[in-house]
Amino acid sequence: MTVTAYTLAVVLNVFCLFLGYRFLFQPAAAAAGYGAPADPAGDAGAYLTIKGLRDGTFGVVGLVLLAFAGATAEAWFLLAVALVPLGDTLIVLRHGGARAVAFGIHFATAVVVLIGAALLFAV
Repeated sequence: MTVTAYTLAVVLNVFCLFLGYRFLFQPAAAAAGYGAPADPAGDAGAYLTIKGLRDGTFGVVGLVLLAFAGATAEAWFLLAVALVPLGDTLIVLRHGGARAVAFGIHFATAVVVLIGAALLFAV
């Protein structure tokens, strides 16, 4: 179970780094994949950059916690960070995005993050 817990935590953190990169360097495609398309050349450009920085930072902080503070610290971090994909679910639904994206991507991500936290708490 330890290998599974750590592997899932690393994968989730690296995925956050990927999302951050994508929102910083491919904002239009990233926003469309998020479920709420935006024009990065318009007012939304700053928000897409902020989202990229936020997601990338979550990935870095998660990896640092895992490497230097251990499984319990990472578990608490994942538990707190699970609020983000839950909020993303509501944002996509509120702004007319597809329910399949809201639940199939964002809500499912929240569930996987919570599973990761539970596995790390059990280590």
